[in-house]
Amino acid sequence: MSSFRTARTPRARLVGAAATVVLAALSLTACNDGTGVESEGRATGTPSTANGTATAPPQDEPAAGTTQDSGTDASAPAANGPAGKDSGTKAPAAPAASGGSGGSGGSSGTGASGKPVTCEGSVTRTTAAPLTRPVNHMLLTVTNTGSRTCFLYGYPAVRFGEAQAVPPVIEDSQPQAVVTLEPGQSGYASVSLAAADGSGTNGHTAKSLTVHFLGRSGNGSVGTAAQPSLPAQGVYVDDSLKVTYWQQSMDDAVSW
Repeated sequence: MSSFRTARTPRARLVGAAATVVLAALSLTACNDGTGVESEGRATGTPSTANGTATAPPQDEPAAGTTQDSGTDASAPAANGPAGKDSGTKAPAAPAASGGSGGSGGSSGTGASGKPVTCEGSVTRTTAAPLTRPVNHMLLTVTNTGSRTCFLYGYPAVRFGEAQAVPPVIEDSQPQAVVTLEPGQSGYASVSLAAADGSGTNGHTAKSLTVHFLGRSGNGSVGTAAQPSLPAQGVYVDDSLKVTYWQQSMDDAVSW
């Protein structure tokens, strides 16, 4: 009995070893069919969906303080350029202020505003011409030589020679509106130099004439006076000397 047992023991071990070899072979065959090895590989590789399609692994979150790439080179300057640098687009220049020092708008003469001024010697030209009709009369013509409209207020305050006073105005000759002269236009007034019938007193010949211009108030002269030329022989005046108001037309001026 004991010899039988001794003989059985090695045989049992051989049978067990053979069974182990068979199981190992079966296990190797299962690995080669693409199921066992592949499943364990996906555990640490790319995850798959239920239908076997692989999905990309999630990207790492950007570190704090960095900007995630959006397709623009991070080294490129910002749209407005770095501080203190030109971005390549310049703001339109501010226009120059009018009326500044040295500018054309700073002059008290012509300007962009176009506001009318008072007619006076610096913006007009004045001529004096004796008339044959009416007799002993003279026509004063004032032409606007400036670039703005001017108002010819009142009447001419004339001084012949060294006269100390200006002659009176013919009140009935006052027009309904102030004479307005656009650039290049003229206004008129007539001067009655002496009585036609010889009734005047203190008659004398004057060789010079000064014309002063009245302001809007009519209380005094303004601006520069004009000194139109008289005929070489002068003109005869007496105490009946008088003038008309400024008129818009020559016909109105010589009708007095």
